[in-house]
Amino acid sequence: MKQIVWFRRDLRIEDNAILANSSGEVFPIFIFDPNILSQLPKNDKRITFIYKSVLNLKSKLQSIGLDLAIFFDKPKNVFETLKKDFNEVLCSCDYDSYAIKRDKETEQIIPMKRFYDSYLLSPNDGLKSDGKPYKVFTPFYKNLSIVWQSEKIEEYQTNTNLTLFQYDYKTIPTLEQLGFNESKLPEFLEKSPQNLLEDFISKITSYQTDRDYFYKNGTSNLATHLRFGTISPRQIFNQVAKLDGGEFFIRELFWREFYAYILYHFPKSENENFNDKDVKWENDPIKYQAWCEGTTGLPIIDAAMQHLINTGLMPNRLRMVVASFLTKNLLCDWRLGEKYFASKLLDFDASSNIGSWQWAASTGADSVPYFRVFNPYLQSAKFDKDALFIKQNLSTYKNKNPKEIHKENPYAIVDIKNSSKMAIKMFQEVK
Repeated sequence: MKQIVWFRRDLRIEDNAILANSSGEVFPIFIFDPNILSQLPKNDKRITFIYKSVLNLKSKLQSIGLDLAIFFDKPKNVFETLKKDFNEVLCSCDYDSYAIKRDKETEQIIPMKRFYDSYLLSPNDGLKSDGKPYKVFTPFYKNLSIVWQSEKIEEYQTNTNLTLFQYDYKTIPTLEQLGFNESKLPEFLEKSPQNLLEDFISKITSYQTDRDYFYKNGTSNLATHLRFGTISPRQIFNQVAKLDGGEFFIRELFWREFYAYILYHFPKSENENFNDKDVKWENDPIKYQAWCEGTTGLPIIDAAMQHLINTGLMPNRLRMVVASFLTKNLLCDWRLGEKYFASKLLDFDASSNIGSWQWAASTGADSVPYFRVFNPYLQSAKFDKDALFIKQNLSTYKNKNPKEIHKENPYAIVDIKNSSKMAIKMFQEVK
């Protein structure tokens, strides 16, 4: 039995399903897919992160007697070349439309075995008694209490009897050959995911409160590692779940599971309103562009968007605020915001991004009620009282009094009170 072990969203050797379930001679590979890369700008920070992570994975595989072949080609071409030498491909599952199409195409060339390794659960876990999926988070979560109340979720153990299939393959492509420039990454990504997890554990009792304050580093900083599988959700769960203060974080981890579950069972929600509402978006291109560029005249919106452009990061509460503003105050289609976030977020995950945007737009599964509209000025006054985050990201406000910053700007692109009323009226009329 000769197997291709295809690393994708599982760039680690610890707790890895494909390394645990492979046997005999294996040929580990990673593919830089031009179908994906061609859509990205040359300075995309994620490619720098992935590239470094792939090289690190190669080194770790070598330490256990294996190696990693790194291809820069369409998956179809890679497997057409390899099929004569191998019996099957092992890989982890993914649920977005491109991944499904890619895997169906691959399966026509060589048999595949897929494993639910990027999430804690299989999407067929947590179904209702009638076999149908939940559409609301709380009953979904309660139904899985046996999981999140457990002491530990079993981790995969790498098969120690694997041998490397010797195959002549090309040298490692450089970032430049991939078409990208090396980007400066946020400083915290210089740390290993395990070190970041330990840092987070040391402050987890304050996580529920601190994560909302924009100027604090109150998040786990693990989302990018979790997205690309340099650490597994099981590893995180097992070290956090039973800690004092850990339950709130685990509940957030299960929101990630819920959105993946929704996308799997309702694939049309990737591009369509989950609740079938026929919303009459205005989609003013000038307002949308101002939102993207952080030039709306609303300090917290502009600071958040500039922060996203410069770092690829945005805390969860800010994501809710800017998403509410785009969909409810500017009346722009959530799909425009989702696409923009997909192009910028370091931790971009299709299911979470789609689910969160539909939540904010009141079109998704268990979404916020249409009449709930975040007020950006109240949000900044509450969670950035001294305007520290705003001043860090917008130099024009550096010397201004925070109280003035939190007052409504008459020159802003839209009046918050009036636009909120218009949004509520529009949603009331939606069929």
